[in-house]
Amino acid sequence: MFIPTTPKEVQHLGWAGLDVILVTGDSYIDSPAVGVSVIGQVLLADGFRVGIIAQPDVGSAGDISRLGEPELFWGVTGGCIDSLVANYTATGKWRKKDDYTPGGRNEKRPDRAVIAYANLIRRHFKGTAPIVLGGIEASLRRIAHYDFWSNRLRRSILLDTKADYLLYGMAERSVRELAANLRSGKPCSAIRGLCYMDHAAPGGYTELPAWEQVRDSRKAFTEMFLQFYHGNDPVSSKGLCQRYDKRYLVQNPPAMPLESAELDRVYALPYERGLHPFYAREGKVRALDTIRFSVTTHRGCFGECHFCAISMHQGRGVQWRSRKSIVSEVAHLTGLPDFKGIVQDIGGPTANMYGLDCRRRREKGSCRHRKCLVPEICRHLDCDHGEQRRLLREIRRVPGVRHAFIASGIRHDLILQDSKNGRAYLRDVVFHHTSGQMKIAPEHIEHRVLKAMGKPGQASLLEFRHAFQKLSRQAGKKQFLTYYFMAAHPGCTEADMHALREFTRKQLQLSPEQVQVFTPTPSTIAGLMYYTETDPFSGEKLFVEKDRRRREEQKRILVAKGAPAGVRNKDKKAAVGIDRRRPGLKPKRRPKKRRSGKTQR
Repeated sequence: MFIPTTPKEVQHLGWAGLDVILVTGDSYIDSPAVGVSVIGQVLLADGFRVGIIAQPDVGSAGDISRLGEPELFWGVTGGCIDSLVANYTATGKWRKKDDYTPGGRNEKRPDRAVIAYANLIRRHFKGTAPIVLGGIEASLRRIAHYDFWSNRLRRSILLDTKADYLLYGMAERSVRELAANLRSGKPCSAIRGLCYMDHAAPGGYTELPAWEQVRDSRKAFTEMFLQFYHGNDPVSSKGLCQRYDKRYLVQNPPAMPLESAELDRVYALPYERGLHPFYAREGKVRALDTIRFSVTTHRGCFGECHFCAISMHQGRGVQWRSRKSIVSEVAHLTGLPDFKGIVQDIGGPTANMYGLDCRRRREKGSCRHRKCLVPEICRHLDCDHGEQRRLLREIRRVPGVRHAFIASGIRHDLILQDSKNGRAYLRDVVFHHTSGQMKIAPEHIEHRVLKAMGKPGQASLLEFRHAFQKLSRQAGKKQFLTYYFMAAHPGCTEADMHALREFTRKQLQLSPEQVQVFTPTPSTIAGLMYYTETDPFSGEKLFVEKDRRRREEQKRILVAKGAPAGVRNKDKKAAVGIDRRRPGLKPKRRPKKRRSGKTQR
């Protein structure tokens, strides 16, 4: 069922009021791929009365007061995407489109949505129930962090919002415990996966360098970040705390990841897999085209790419659902009215990490001084793709399914590492689960840049390309690899982009189209590199392009048609470590919106 978003729906359920009201920066799509819907359905299943307010107008009380006041707490999230990433390109241009807004026009999501919505609640409800922050925007800003859009360090978002609590990570278990404790009057301060402000540091917690120190010293900020980064393992980590003037931000140890049976229950909840009718009248939401007939098989990622926030939000390990649960969901899709026999995606953050495991991580926690996949794949990581092959075989047998595609990216080096089932898995995917193109993300080919990114070398890319093309010919299919590349990552110069261009033209025989300019997001290693212009692990200085036009130029080098321009001498110098400082990015002022006098919903 849809979670109610209007007073009429609340009355129809026979509820006198609501226990929890969730406020989100996305339109309300009831789907297991949308975090606010998952949290809402999890709480409903536990007997809590839940309502949702999507994309409220921050200029009036009309939307935020529609459902009244909750008895237990307000839950606030910026949505599936960080609001500043959703609103601005990497070079500061305003995005005109928003796939999570009805009609596709980017007119309803405010900048720093979590702060805007928390302030909206405080403005219209004095002395209200606790405000609890969640979702990726809050999760990555729970500690002192570098903010690319203002080009400065910012405090924990708990201070900027004056919220009561913050739940970081995926939070299904944490939010249930929080709601139960608030209902029974029990204290909440010991809940795993929760942050709050206090006047004293808890005993036994690791104290990070204080806000005043990290604000004034990049060295102190680097020290703080690495302690924070390594302090997010649910098995081995203690709690963390950081002093802000006379108060402390307290971060409890991470919540333990859900086991397969628990994940199965989450994905078996009665999602409508559609846009709530209250918002559907405003137009179509494009994101629904991608997620409605897709199935999430797992969460988390072993990759730890330095520019990616997944490992900090979902975890460094992988948790997966049972085959029975996934096949059951696929069978459910076949009964939906608009299903045409095509499952658009069977995957997760990286499609072929389903079923992979590291026994050492489960027993002792993630390794502190080594990564799972770079500079080489760890011998403790079980790379067997056999379980994925069995899953895909069962999905192909589901009546009513003509095609089940893998649209999520694939980690090609993992396939090559698996001597037992890797090639057979690739054959299955090429023959049965590729819709004309397979997505892989080498990002770059220059060793220095790949090292700064935390990505594998180019040798595995060429070997994988050869295997993919050979299997496609055997299948009698005209299929392609789609490569994702990145420009202006810390350590990357224009000379490096020229080298990448030369490689793609000669070795890959293509002109790349999927090229993004690097965006430094909070609480990522690459974001730290961008701010400090230093590799935090080696202490080496990095060239970092910070000029808006030069960042865009790095992308243009790779995507431009015709012969590449020459490399200038100063870029050659930069390639060998000469540091050039550039002014920080400040986003262009967003266009003013005309007011019609009506309440914006």
